[in-house]
Amino acid sequence: MPAAAPPDTADFRHAGPDPLSLALIDARNRTLQLLSRLAEAMGSPELQPPPGADACAMPPRWLAGHIGWFAERWIARHPQRARGGAAGTPGPRLASLDAGADEVWDPSLCPPARREAAAPAMAATRAYLLEVLEGTLDLLERAEPSDDGLYFFRLALAHEERRAEELIVLAQSQGWPLGLPPAEPAAVRPPLRMPATRWTLGGAGSGFCFAQETGAETQDVPEFEIDAQPVTWQQFCEFVDDGGYDRESLWLPEGWQWLQAEGRRAPRHVAQIGLGHGARAGGSVLQQRFGQTVRVAGTAAACHLAWWEAQAWARWAGRRLATEIEWEIAAETASLRGFRWGTVHEWTAGRLHAWPGWQPEVWSAGTDLDPVPAFGQARVRRGASHATSPRQRQVRARGFALPGDDAAFVGFRTCAL
Repeated sequence: MPAAAPPDTADFRHAGPDPLSLALIDARNRTLQLLSRLAEAMGSPELQPPPGADACAMPPRWLAGHIGWFAERWIARHPQRARGGAAGTPGPRLASLDAGADEVWDPSLCPPARREAAAPAMAATRAYLLEVLEGTLDLLERAEPSDDGLYFFRLALAHEERRAEELIVLAQSQGWPLGLPPAEPAAVRPPLRMPATRWTLGGAGSGFCFAQETGAETQDVPEFEIDAQPVTWQQFCEFVDDGGYDRESLWLPEGWQWLQAEGRRAPRHVAQIGLGHGARAGGSVLQQRFGQTVRVAGTAAACHLAWWEAQAWARWAGRRLATEIEWEIAAETASLRGFRWGTVHEWTAGRLHAWPGWQPEVWSAGTDLDPVPAFGQARVRRGASHATSPRQRQVRARGFALPGDDAAFVGFRTCAL
């Protein structure tokens, strides 16, 4: 028999009980290690933000406990968990390991202004995380090994790893020195010509899916040319040097309003940007990376970009943003021809919309992961970043964010007009 995939690379969307158990343990260990690194970076064992830090909607100590609470709420405390995503309204909950858990960790009951003060000490939070994991693994041993029976266990894993990436993004936003290495830059390859095809987005069938990934939409896609990698800092430097942030004609009206409101002269976290001369020719970018100013390679993917900036660059370059179906076709079929992804999440051209036959999720209603309020407003993100867990680097994963959101490690690629 072939060897089992390592727990950090296994396909969690179809994982059975044994690999899922290993993955849950691995994810919790990574979360605890990340919390330790954050405590050192922040100079606070209690993950107390230092004076002058920006207000956080999800303070790290609170977010840590929320990870455990979410798993307990939808597994140990959910009597209908065996019915999977079709369980409907949860109904009465079983008691929590912590009598006051809901008042502290439920975002609908604990608004952002209260979270930092409401979260208990880190020792208690860590103990809660470990107790919840023990209970989760015990219930997983007795779960029906079907998509319904494993739905909430797979969800808990995906949720934890998404929140862990948020902790890394938070550290970058606040300038806390985590010391994580950047993604390695690679040689820039010429754009790829993709043949016309008929392609179906969604339609995953078995396995775990988020609501925005359910349903299916089939399109006839004409031949197109797409960048082999995300737009690089060298390419973005050319846009800046050519007055890209001053030329209103390059920006959509809403984007220009966003730019004026933000007062931007360069992407988020960039301290200096320009083409440079001599040894620095080809692009010079000084970027704040986890609180330290570093020089970024010109061939590295440009990141921390809003959708508005991506759209303006594409218009300046005489190109257009790739659609999500073009991105997926290339990612699925052109990896051997040089299509490279995974260093940054990537904006695509379209607005988030539901595919025919999509199914809502009872667990995401009212949370920041609920796609319903975002339909027609948010833009679709594809791919993954160097901060993404290997398990979450799924070609068909479909993320979304409002067009002004530039906090994540996000860039873009373009297609020929």
